[in-house]
Amino acid sequence: MTRRMIVVTGGAGFIGSNIVARLCAADRHDVVVCDRLEGADLGKWKNLAKHPVADFWWPEEMFEKLEANADRIEAVIHMGAISSTTEPDADLILRTNFALSRDLWDWCVRRGVRLVYASSAATYGDGHKGFDDEDDFASLQKLRPLNAYGYSKYLFDLYARQQAERGHAPNQWAGLKFFNVYGPNEYHKGGMKSVVAQIWPKVQAGEPVQLFRSHHPDYADGGQLRDFVHVDDVVDVIDWLLGKPEISGVFNAGSGQARSFADLARATFAAAGKEPQISYIDMPEVIRDRYQYFTQARMDRVRALGFDGQSTPLEEGVRRYVQSYLATEDPYR
Repeated sequence: MTRRMIVVTGGAGFIGSNIVARLCAADRHDVVVCDRLEGADLGKWKNLAKHPVADFWWPEEMFEKLEANADRIEAVIHMGAISSTTEPDADLILRTNFALSRDLWDWCVRRGVRLVYASSAATYGDGHKGFDDEDDFASLQKLRPLNAYGYSKYLFDLYARQQAERGHAPNQWAGLKFFNVYGPNEYHKGGMKSVVAQIWPKVQAGEPVQLFRSHHPDYADGGQLRDFVHVDDVVDVIDWLLGKPEISGVFNAGSGQARSFADLARATFAAAGKEPQISYIDMPEVIRDRYQYFTQARMDRVRALGFDGQSTPLEEGVRRYVQSYLATEDPYR
């Protein structure tokens, strides 16, 4: 009997490869990755090396491959995107994050395939309108992202909701607004890695780490607040959605608890068994006027719909990440 297939775009990336790991472990579908591995020394291939993916597609052949396998594909989990909030080419961001997603949505509609896609907490902008994931068109339209990356995700959320309201939607569709995700397999992301991964070399060496000073009178240095969420927790939400084909919409994917960067740094030192050493540097002027000082996901809607996964406490999540991955010879999941 031919097995059904799940396609994970961006499946060699951070969140994508953790989704692939979960799907391969479950062994209920053939798991196909669509991505680019780029330089061999970058290590993205190592994100997949422990998992028996059924096939690997390159983005330029994706729609041809989708069409050839349409009868087998149960769902597309669309994580592929330009995720850098500092990427200067807005046209490239829109072509990749919006236009490709739009075309994939339309293909899923035509072929009766479920679609789960990556949105972002960056759609909330500076957060002055709150972090409630109300996903009617009017509520989504009121958000004001601060950069082109956030705008690209905002634009596709609007497209998805508008198309759904017009009756032009996949059998199931769900957009997830990821907050500050951390965990294994993010090592290729350079400056976009989580703060835990960025400060780990200095923590491991017993050296001081640097955090940004606050340039806001309501926040102490290092007191800027983020919703830090372990990657396992966001994969739990995706896994739950795959088991609930009747549920569609745009939802937050966070911990529901804002914590400071100083808390995160102290947790990293504690996980390494070292006393914290933290100093502060000025935030680059180029990001000061679009910097978020507070994010905190409201998780009420997915909870009300039946998601009962437990959010990993920050200290526990950082301890697991450090001791099971960062501090080991093989940090890949």
